Amino acid sequence: MGSSRVMRYGCNPHQTEASFFMRNKKNLPLDILNGSPSYINLMDALNSWPLVQELKQALHMPAAASFKHVSPAGAAVGVPLNQDLAKSYLVDDLELSPLATAYARARGADRLASFGDWIALSDTVDVSTAKIIQREVSDGIIAPGYETEALNLLKSKKGGKYPIFQIDPEFIPNAIECRDVFGITLEQNRNNFVPDNNFFSNIVSDRKDLSIEAKRDLTVATIAVKYTQSNSVTLALEGQIIGIGAGQQSRVHCVRLACSKADNWYLRQHPNVTTMLFKKNVKRAEKVNAIDIYLQEEATPNELDAWNSNFETVPDLITLEGKRHFLDQMSGVALSSDAFFPFRDNIDRATRSGVEYVVQAGGSVRDTEVIQAVNEYKMLMINTGIRLFHH
Repeated sequence: MGSSRVMRYGCNPHQTEASFFMRNKKNLPLDILNGSPSYINLMDALNSWPLVQELKQALHMPAAASFKHVSPAGAAVGVPLNQDLAKSYLVDDLELSPLATAYARARGADRLASFGDWIALSDTVDVSTAKIIQREVSDGIIAPGYETEALNLLKSKKGGKYPIFQIDPEFIPNAIECRDVFGITLEQNRNNFVPDNNFFSNIVSDRKDLSIEAKRDLTVATIAVKYTQSNSVTLALEGQIIGIGAGQQSRVHCVRLACSKADNWYLRQHPNVTTMLFKKNVKRAEKVNAIDIYLQEEATPNELDAWNSNFETVPDLITLEGKRHFLDQMSGVALSSDAFFPFRDNIDRATRSGVEYVVQAGGSVRDTEVIQAVNEYKMLMINTGIRLFHH
């Protein structure tokens, strides 16, 4: 694999001198099977790979991540899809392997954000998974291996220039990691924390019934939040992320963003959406954009006029009351925060998006108020004492 490789360019095309290498001059654990990567491709690949590796390690299921700009747009394990979700994710016409199911869920978390994503997969890429990827717009992929037919399908993307990385699954990075910022080198212990059963032991709420499914979803949310640019909050359900609030300066804005994305995810399963009749020439990305415009709270009939040409029959709008009635059916959602909640307003907002299970660091001077809010809403909350900032 060699000890260094040249990149197409750095963060931006005018940063022409770019390469990646091992400081200790050892061979890279990464091979480029196709295409020419950029700096951002590498950043997404090297953050998304440990995410899916840790999900597989923690839950013993195939895992996938859909990454954009060094944060996940979605992440999931291979929990089977029902027909409604398969239709919402635009994969109801395919036979899905467990790995393909994991990626369908990861991409389905936020299809608008996943346009042009970087894909990470925990297992050898099979033909079923490659067929999904082949027809989606994405920037590249990292995985531990590829079936021959799957690799050939992926190599055909982007006119043969689709970046394909193969990572050595046995590679263990150094315990110490370094980064140069403005000519100064920063050094720290690598964050190798992975949640285990003990992570969920300190239940501080009155409610104590932590099911296997809830623990699975809290694990997915926590491993995803670990690789999301801070401040960050993630929501998970059915083994997949359904909403991410990343890179916000205030905790409540993280929650509001994650919850609004989760609401949008759930509303995409509304009968008005699942029964939409698009014209035959409408592309997949155009369908996603049209649905997003349709579900905007501020969207008016005039704003929707520009999208009417997509439909065989223009769908009726869902009223605000109709949206709220539908969203009130969402339940069992798991939330993970990368640091403590400083105020109860985070919990007040989370409950409107079906959140029932919460894991956070704890340690705020207002922990008592936050726990009181959790008890009022009959949620279960775990205080871990572990912060998971990622920068």
